[in-house]
Amino acid sequence: MHSKTERHIISASAVIPARRERVYSLISNYRDGHPRILPKQFSNLVVEQGGTGAGTVIRFQMSVFGMKRTFRAVITEPEPGRVLVETDLDANGAVTMFTVNPGHAPADSQVTISTELAVRGGFLGVLERKLATLLLRPIYVRELENLARVATGPFGA
Repeated sequence: MHSKTERHIISASAVIPARRERVYSLISNYRDGHPRILPKQFSNLVVEQGGTGAGTVIRFQMSVFGMKRTFRAVITEPEPGRVLVETDLDANGAVTMFTVNPGHAPADSQVTISTELAVRGGFLGVLERKLATLLLRPIYVRELENLARVATGPFGA
């Protein structure tokens, strides 16, 4: 009996009180910017190739339920300056997208972090979707809080 996989999206959004260019440059800079916005669940971010934007390859660890897992991802920019995508290089290929749009005020940015995961169909899939959402959404909310703090702080901070 084969269980087909489905896609599930988890996301969180926030208005960041900083200009879009500043916010996007923090997210897309995996050497200096991105490490400063990561919540404590992420550790050991290593840039294997590149470092800023498209073509960058990263490796990092994420603590999930007390267990550390290592992930590798390649970065693409389908819309440079607006959309940055991290594609997990594992077989399940989770895709995390950072979208930075203008906010209502000129100095604001509307930022969304979303991850699309493969989940099983049926009852197990329902559990996987619930668990993934419960786990990831609060992490993204914290990451957006960190982004707001770093983006509004002094440039070298």
